[in-house]
Amino acid sequence: MLRDRGVIAAALLCVAVSSGHARAATDVVIDGSGIYPESLTSSADGTLYIGSVGGVIYRALPGSARAEPWIRRDAHNGLLSIYGVLADERSHTLWVCSSPAPLPGGVAHGTPSVMRFDLSTAAKIGEWTLPDAKAICDDIAIDRGGTAFIGDIGSGEILELRPRAESLEIFAHDPALKGIDGITFAQDGTLYVDNITKNQLLRVNRSPQGRFTGLTPLATSEPIGGPDGLRLIAGHRFVLAEGRKGRIDEVTISGDRATIRVLKSGLMSPTAATVVGDTVYAVEGKVEYLFNPALRGKDPDPFVVRAIPLPRSAPKR
Repeated sequence: MLRDRGVIAAALLCVAVSSGHARAATDVVIDGSGIYPESLTSSADGTLYIGSVGGVIYRALPGSARAEPWIRRDAHNGLLSIYGVLADERSHTLWVCSSPAPLPGGVAHGTPSVMRFDLSTAAKIGEWTLPDAKAICDDIAIDRGGTAFIGDIGSGEILELRPRAESLEIFAHDPALKGIDGITFAQDGTLYVDNITKNQLLRVNRSPQGRFTGLTPLATSEPIGGPDGLRLIAGHRFVLAEGRKGRIDEVTISGDRATIRVLKSGLMSPTAATVVGDTVYAVEGKVEYLFNPALRGKDPDPFVVRAIPLPRSAPKR
C-alpha cells in the first residue's frame, strides 16, 4: 500500500509539473498594424496594458495570447500619442502620458497632458495639462501617499500631482534631467529615473520634507544604451528596457552602484517592461522601421510583447 501511495504521489507530481509547464507565460501579439508600442504596464492579476504612438491603448487579459484595442483615441478622450502608462490599483486608475509625436503614425498636434482612466470601465476620469509647451509626458510613478510623479523628457523636469490637486507642479528641474525617460520608486520610497540620451541611471534625492535636493548618477557595472522603461521588481531590484542595445536587464541598486544582469538580448528597440509574478513582459518598439533607411517602408508587423523568465534572486555583487 505504501508503495502504491508512492507511485500515486509521483504521478501527481508529474501532473503538477506538467500543468506548471502548460501554464508557462507566453508571448503576447498586439492586435493591430503599424502600432509602434511605447509603453507597458500590468495589474496584479496579470492584465497587460500597452500604449502606442497612434493613440490606442491595448489590453491583454490574464493568460491571453493577444492584446486587443481597449481605449481608442477619439474626440471625447483627446488622446494623442501615448508614451507612458501605469496601472495604479490603489486608485483603480490607469495613468496615461499623452503627447504630440511628429512620427509616422503618431499624433503630431495637441497639448501634452497626463490622464486617468478607470481600470474597469475605461472611462476617462481626469486630465492635467503639462505647463511647458515643449513638454513630452513620458512616464509616471506613484508614491505611497498617492502623489503622481511625471517625467517630462521634453523640458527635462519631474512634475508632481498631489491627490485632489487641480494642476501639476514642478517638482524638479535640472539639466541632468534633459532626456529623462523611465521613472519609478524602490520599495523603500527612493525615487529613480533613467536618462535615455545620456545613458544614465540616477537617484532622485529628496529632503525629509520630500523636496528635491539633487541627483546622484549611479555607477553601472557595465555600459547601458538607451535606457527606457524602468519598473520595480522588489526592494531595490528593477527591470530595465535598453532600446539601443536591444535588451532587457535586471538592475540591482546598492548605494551608488547598479549591477546589470542581462535577461534577454537580441530584441528590436524594446521600449518598456513590466513584471508579473516570475515573468518579465517586454515590448519591442521597432522604431528602426521609422528611421533606418534600409527598413523604411517595409512591414514591421507583428508587434509582440515578449515573455521572459525572471530569476528568483538578485545577482551576486
